[in-house]
Amino acid sequence: MTYDLEGAGVLAKVTAISDDGYSVYFDFRNGNTGYFDDVDQELSVGDVLLITHDKENNRYDFEEAPSSAWPEALWVGIVRLKLQDISVIESGGRLRKVPTVTVPCYENGYTVLAGDAQGVTKVLSERPIKYFDLPEVDDSVIDRFLLSSEDTEDLGFEDFGGLSTVVARARELIEIPLNEGKALLEIGARPIKGVLFTGGPGTGKTLLARIIAAQSKAIFFEISGPEVFSKWYGQSEELIRMLFEAAAKEEKAIIFFDEIDSVAAQRGDESHEASKRVVAQLLTLMDGFKPDTNVVVIAATNRPQDLDAALRRPGRFDWEIEFPYPDECDRKDILVKTARRLKTKGPLPYDIIAAHSDGWSAAELTQIWSEAALLAVSDNRRQIYEEDFVGGFERVSRYREQARASRPNGGDR
Repeated sequence: MTYDLEGAGVLAKVTAISDDGYSVYFDFRNGNTGYFDDVDQELSVGDVLLITHDKENNRYDFEEAPSSAWPEALWVGIVRLKLQDISVIESGGRLRKVPTVTVPCYENGYTVLAGDAQGVTKVLSERPIKYFDLPEVDDSVIDRFLLSSEDTEDLGFEDFGGLSTVVARARELIEIPLNEGKALLEIGARPIKGVLFTGGPGTGKTLLARIIAAQSKAIFFEISGPEVFSKWYGQSEELIRMLFEAAAKEEKAIIFFDEIDSVAAQRGDESHEASKRVVAQLLTLMDGFKPDTNVVVIAATNRPQDLDAALRRPGRFDWEIEFPYPDECDRKDILVKTARRLKTKGPLPYDIIAAHSDGWSAAELTQIWSEAALLAVSDNRRQIYEEDFVGGFERVSRYREQARASRPNGGDR
């Protein structure tokens, strides 16, 4: 046994004794454990010891101390079961058994202060207090995820540059079922309820989902995976359930999960229990759609390999659309379309910038215009000139190189 004694001694509590009585095991207050062999003194589990150290002979010894020297540690928990003789209290994620007492009076669901031997010593609240003080999940919370029509009314397919085959396929899988759901039911086709958007960051997954919602006149719920998990930990399942219920009440609705891999990753032995519950809830809700429910669920991820396999089965996210990085023609189209709402002057070298931006995402191409506008305003101009456009490209290009250099081994995204 080793223990750093800074004073004359340290208290320990006997936790076990060998069958022959010669070995005694004990715990210290800090959670460390120790033992003595060849004990010739009769001890019992629960006895309190004062352990001392003889530095001159490098020897540890002990003597019994009064039980009052080791006051029982109290902890906070929620009463889950109250019987006549014992009560079960949840504390720190585990269930603890304590003796039932009559004073103070408590019931199931109360938050209490308790000790292993004393039982409940004080009632802290007549309701269960969670680790995180979360607001109730009600309609006002649901509204936070609802994208207003004002945010999408000006969006059209002409705002989405490049990837024409991706746009066509998305409209086929999402827009047609929303607008022609009854016709598909008459044919007897299996409803399309879940579509997975995959592709690198900035490739337009969220924008296209918003455009389809706007053009279909569908209610649009946009849910960020990390936001749901961080803000609503412990209530994520209830929040998701209420979102599905709210969507089902609408004539047409789209539920869009961004970064779905953050809340629906592969379940395994090492997965967090909360993550497992969220995945199970999502599966239940996807399976519970009625055939005539006019709701399509879209999920976006740049890590499809991390998704729980059960989500990819028929009736769930069994339709996938991949968003690749744009080729040269697509890049020119993106630059031209994102310039539509800007004030520009003279012909701009779209072909040259498109040719020199291989591997760029749509978001990075759009960023060129922000930098170009800054350059124009800095020179007291109210229009973007060719020099601003080229300067914006050069700035974003430098940022990309700096970001690439800062990643391990200069790797890609």
